This record gives sequence, C-alpha cells and structure tokens, in this order.
Amino acid sequence: MQMRHKVLNESGGQRTLAVVLETGEEAMERLSAFAKEQRLSAAQITGIGAFGEVVLKYFDWERREYLSNHVGEQVEVASLIGDVVLDPSGEPSVHVHLVVGRRDGTALAGHLGSGLVRPTLEIIIEESPAHLRKRKDPQSGLALIRLEN
Repeated sequence: MQMRHKVLNESGGQRTLAVVLETGEEAMERLSAFAKEQRLSAAQITGIGAFGEVVLKYFDWERREYLSNHVGEQVEVASLIGDVVLDPSGEPSVHVHLVVGRRDGTALAGHLGSGLVRPTLEIIIEESPAHLRKRKDPQSGLALIRLEN
C-alpha cells in the first residue's frame, strides 16, 4: 500500500514532506519504509494524531536493553519528535520519542516501539541536505549519532 504523502517544499536540497497514516497502519513500520523509499539520511520528524494501542520503550541503562511498555487503549499523541539518520550499515534509521495522553489526562512517554494508528497520524518531515550517521557506542551498546566534519 502506497503511503499518502505530499512534498510541501523543496529548495537547495532541503525538503518538507507531509505524511498521513490512517487507521490500522503500524507507525514505525510505515515510517521506516517511507524513509527507505525516499532515501532520507538526515531529517527531523514531528507529528500529532492518535493510537488505538502503542508500545513505548524505555532504555534500561544497567541492563543495556529496551524495556517495552504496552498501552492497550486509545491515546492521543500529545508530542511526537524524532529523526532519521543513517545507521552503521548505511540504511535510514527512524528514531521517535513521544508523549501520549490517556482519557483521564495522564501522560506516558518513551521511544515509539510500535503503534497502531487510530484514526490518523499526521507527520511533518524536514529533510536536510547533509547526511548524519550513527556509530555503535561501546559504553551503551546503542547506535548513536556521531557528528563528523
């Protein structure tokens, strides 16, 4: 299925893209596919919308692994920010943090592990002409952005 998107602006190697996900689409799967399709290598992501269910991840420093927190209820996306950079193998890597709000107004936050959109997720991607690359950090075991001249 072709993801709905539109180029809002393109100038000097920079692009602004709008991406709209619909009910039932898995957000990380679709955003990762879009990043590969568009050959994104340095971009910022923002968004709003809602999920019918979502998995938030938290990096446990002592264990050097991500813990998953499944939220099996309708939540509003209060804040979604992230980036796309090249991973150590040279492939686009999507990294998203978000805050979601529950019906009672409480909030949960973490890395977006997965999320089933309901009814929409509206994303703006600001692409830069520069490339960013992740390298494995020996202390944490994570692939982290390393700025190179």
